[in-house]
Amino acid sequence: MTTDIIISLLGILLLLVMGIYLLQGKGAMLIAGYNTLPKEEKEKYDEAALCKATGKLILSFIAPITLISLGDLLQMNSLMIAGGVLLAVLIVFGLIYINTGNRFKKNA
Repeated sequence: MTTDIIISLLGILLLLVMGIYLLQGKGAMLIAGYNTLPKEEKEKYDEAALCKATGKLILSFIAPITLISLGDLLQMNSLMIAGGVLLAVLIVFGLIYINTGNRFKKNA
């Protein structure tokens, strides 16, 4: 039981550090897909805005992961289900928001 709590806390701490780093407009190398683009393609995107949006999304994952961890710790399936549903909704919303609308393309 203690190991589960430590692993959950370390995961939450890692998400917190990554989210804060991305919110500063840095850390584009952490964004899958973006970091593999050729330099010419990367120049078409507003890197700071993309980092900030990704940072907000990562920070939003902390709440459902905390719910899942608490549900496991307290043996409350309802908390675990609520956390899982919230996490799935946030992932779908984040993928749609970040990948549609050309929000992060630079206006040339």
